[in-house]
Amino acid sequence: MDQQPSALAGVRVLDLSRVLAGPWATQILGDLGADVIKVEKPGEGDDTRGWGPPFTTNPDGAQGDSTYFLAANRNKRSVTIDFAKPEGANLVRKLVPHCQVLVENFKTGGLKKYGLDYESVTAINPAIVYCSITGFGQTGPYASRPGYDFMIQAMGGAMSLTGDPAGEPMKSGIPTSDLFTGMYAVTSILAALRHAERTGEGQHIDVSLIDSQIAVLHNYASAFHATGEQPRRFGNAHPSIAPYQVFPTSDGHVVLAVGNDGQFRAFCDSANLKLASDPRFATNAARIINRIDLSDAISVAMIERTTAYWVEAMERAGVPCGPINTLPQVFADPHVQARGAVETITRANGVTAKLTTSPIRMSKTSPEARIAPPLLGQDTDDVLTSMLGANETELRRLREQGVI
Repeated sequence: MDQQPSALAGVRVLDLSRVLAGPWATQILGDLGADVIKVEKPGEGDDTRGWGPPFTTNPDGAQGDSTYFLAANRNKRSVTIDFAKPEGANLVRKLVPHCQVLVENFKTGGLKKYGLDYESVTAINPAIVYCSITGFGQTGPYASRPGYDFMIQAMGGAMSLTGDPAGEPMKSGIPTSDLFTGMYAVTSILAALRHAERTGEGQHIDVSLIDSQIAVLHNYASAFHATGEQPRRFGNAHPSIAPYQVFPTSDGHVVLAVGNDGQFRAFCDSANLKLASDPRFATNAARIINRIDLSDAISVAMIERTTAYWVEAMERAGVPCGPINTLPQVFADPHVQARGAVETITRANGVTAKLTTSPIRMSKTSPEARIAPPLLGQDTDDVLTSMLGANETELRRLREQGVI
């Protein structure tokens, strides 16, 4: 049988982005089958190639790319073009008619001097979906500011909600602002592609870290809108559900996540606690009011037994409960292994790398790792030859002039 075409087969993405939010978005598009052409500066490449340690090791023993770069750049072809040079910018413009999507994350207005801004690009290809990813968006008083994940978690309110109530505000250990922005960018691009299919009309997508971070404040923002009050930090507890927190056990910790009154009664029965009939704890609203007394009562029972005991007991009772795994424990977990969360892929220099697989599962067109994270410029000659008809003499001249 012929292999099922990938979901985004026939879609080509011109990727002018670097670091994380943009590359995360284009990696997802690549996973779904798009042909992603990653344009990088000759001799340097994406900043994150050097964000380490840890680094990979080349076959000759030399330092290779960082593992940070590998995490966001599979299923792409690397083309080195210095578009700060007029001839380089012209090469990129020549690629525009061959692409359906362009993704960039330069500062607002930063590509205009190269003739690669939306107005210039859409004049070449009116059907192109042009996605700009910035820290603060294309409009507003902060539009010209650069933005990085850490500062956006701070400015966007997330840090005011994260951390021990008695300690300092904390960022997430994972760059959530960048990653959420990348996913919002993908959603926007797919919607815009659908519109372009129907109408032949492209559009400019304006996705920012600050907007995305504020959007995922979720229930905290909703509570603020309703009350006008700043939500306080609860550490590992939940502002609106209890018990929904970390509890110490005799050999570690466990997360108990009771989502409704039925689960609370099941927990109490399993733990042999007489709390469900107490008016202070009978309903979730009451448990929130009396969360300290509730936590104290549960802690006395939880610390008497092991984490494994509680996980098994709560599974039998139908109550959400889980251990706090380290990464070695995560990737050794039999369920994680059964889901195929890790794949091994070989790069063009023969070095193998383990990567975390896409979480998307589809019955017909699931993502696949078709291309390993590329070496810097490994596809330059192929792309310029096959798409623009460049010959060996022209490629040699461009290389000698530092354009590619």
